[in-house]
Amino acid sequence: MKSNWLPLIRKALLFVLILTFSCTVFSQESDSTKRVTHFGATVTITNKGISTIPNLTLGKPAALFAMSAGRKVSFEPEFRFALEGKPWSFIFWWRYQLYKSDKFITRAGINPSVYFKTTTITTDGVPSEKIISQRSLTGDLSPTFLPGKNVSIGLYYMYIHGFEEDAVRNTHFLAIRPYFSNIKLTKQFFMRFYPQAYYLRTDANEGFYVSSTLILAKRNLPVSFSSMITTPINTNIPAGGSTIWNVSLVYTFNKDYVEK
Repeated sequence: MKSNWLPLIRKALLFVLILTFSCTVFSQESDSTKRVTHFGATVTITNKGISTIPNLTLGKPAALFAMSAGRKVSFEPEFRFALEGKPWSFIFWWRYQLYKSDKFITRAGINPSVYFKTTTITTDGVPSEKIISQRSLTGDLSPTFLPGKNVSIGLYYMYIHGFEEDAVRNTHFLAIRPYFSNIKLTKQFFMRFYPQAYYLRTDANEGFYVSSTLILAKRNLPVSFSSMITTPINTNIPAGGSTIWNVSLVYTFNKDYVEK
């Protein structure tokens, strides 16, 4: 696939950066006498560990443990394992809220990560499995517009730099993400729907994809069901040429602590 879209992607990214800078510099946050500290945790069991970045997909049953804590600066680590017990990835997001108003939120983050893969080595004619770690450093930027109480639309850019010679060294991810957070089904049950369309470039390869996440939940119940599906539109990225999907059981805990 030719890279005719790359100049357009760069222009779109530049627009996002200019928009974010403008809103951050020329805006003032509302005065507040209350300081709110958020703490949340999520445990997910899924039939297939998948990622929007094809080379980071596990492809088999997995367990994910995530946490978030903080105010304007938050720490959001995530630990992912195959259900057989082998590590999949350890992710350590630090995010900073650049700007927040009733209609607009902008966040930026940095993330040192470790990804694991299992390979077979042979010593004296005897094969054995060995887990190899691969390090990366990630940065992201996410301006989000909030037109309504349960609707938002955002742009998301992420850059991943891999440090190992045999890994993907440079990954660019640019997505448009509408969010529908409270779709009423009955008085007790509701859905969340998170579609996205994105451009992905991994070193010299690139592709366009669409994906969506659907969550079914019950009010006042911390357990929910979710399903994610990703479909390539046009791509030459290795391991990224087929549709992937999963189903997951999710337990979520969220709590806000207010200082008076």
